[in-house]
Amino acid sequence: MDLSPKQIMLELDRFIIGQAAAKRAVAVSLRNRYRRSQLPDAVREEITPKNILMKGPTGVGKTEIARRLARLVKAPFIKVEATKYTEVGYVGRDCESMIRDLTEVAVRLVREEKFREVEGKARASAEARIIDILVHDRKARSVDTPEPLIKSEVADQLRSGALDKLQIEIDVTDRPKPMELMPGGGMEMINIGDMMGGLFGGKKKKKRKMTVKEALDLMIAEEGDKLIDNDAITTEAVRRAEQDGIIFIDEIDKIAARSNQGGGHDVSREGVQRDILPIVEGSTVITKYGPVKTDFILFIASGAFHISKPEDLIPELQGRFPVKVELDSLKHKDFVDILTIPENAITRQYAHLLSVDNIKLTFTADAVDEIAAVSVLENETSENIGARRLHNIIELLLEDISFNADGQHPETEVKIDRAYVKEHLKGTVKKHDLTKYIL
Repeated sequence: MDLSPKQIMLELDRFIIGQAAAKRAVAVSLRNRYRRSQLPDAVREEITPKNILMKGPTGVGKTEIARRLARLVKAPFIKVEATKYTEVGYVGRDCESMIRDLTEVAVRLVREEKFREVEGKARASAEARIIDILVHDRKARSVDTPEPLIKSEVADQLRSGALDKLQIEIDVTDRPKPMELMPGGGMEMINIGDMMGGLFGGKKKKKRKMTVKEALDLMIAEEGDKLIDNDAITTEAVRRAEQDGIIFIDEIDKIAARSNQGGGHDVSREGVQRDILPIVEGSTVITKYGPVKTDFILFIASGAFHISKPEDLIPELQGRFPVKVELDSLKHKDFVDILTIPENAITRQYAHLLSVDNIKLTFTADAVDEIAAVSVLENETSENIGARRLHNIIELLLEDISFNADGQHPETEVKIDRAYVKEHLKGTVKKHDLTKYIL
């Protein structure tokens, strides 16, 4: 991925409104990764990622920026909540589990890529197995028909989808569900069945009844597994987790000591910070796929910091997030843009959903303006949840249409205008209660 920072910003602009400072920061970080990958090994080992700390209220795009960035480069990405972790010695998830989770994501990512490479061969083998089962059943019923003719006929029907709903019985590999050794403790999931199967030789098979379509999908997966080199997948996945991995640590402000908190330090909060510190600054975490070094993983931390400040984090952790960006609260124009500009705008999402039931949904410009005004007002007079407010408003606005649309009628055009918005949202807009400010 050799996109320039400007190109990265343009890609992010397709889905995220505003927040130019945050986009610039992640674009530069991503480009620096590419620059580092082009350097000689001796120099590359000395250059570590510049981790990012985002400060801003909820619902302004912090998580979405990180998620879109990871999708852009097809990098292993996980989002974790800092409040999930506990200090070593306490019951709960240990901080190293975030690296194990990232490695699992990397393995799944690489496995899907490798599977796509062999999917054609896997499908051909799976179809041959299904055809043999179906031919065997038909041959018993049609003794006089030559087998090649039955086989040709079955193959044509299978590929055309004519047999998708036919029930058949097949032998499938029994895959016991993995067990967590210490539930909630951050321990890895261990598949006891695989361990015992390795000891006693071969995997257990069992008979299952299912449709031809389900059987074909299952057999394609089985045949694909046979063609994939699991050791190569593990090696590549560990490399990607180490070199390309992105971990987004949300709610980091919740583990910072509060500025107005009197007395000594909060031991539990500070303990979690001290456990996160070695992972961020570079250490080796043991996973079931082998040791994973965290030196070159990009960490993006975020928090609203309403009560605490970034300066309330322990100094060592602050120093590991050298790039600090502040995201702006959303204004009226931002809400209008969010409803109209992004490719995945919520207005387009609902138009697609309702088109399934023959509803052609459109929003006029004045309706969008009114929805934005209501969203701003609601955020000001109740809890400020940023762009997430739009989901609440749109759901209320379209509740009647969504409930009554059943697809049994011809295509109907529904135009949402300002009058419609005012009529359907008049009961939801709360008046600001000023009595709570009276002393």
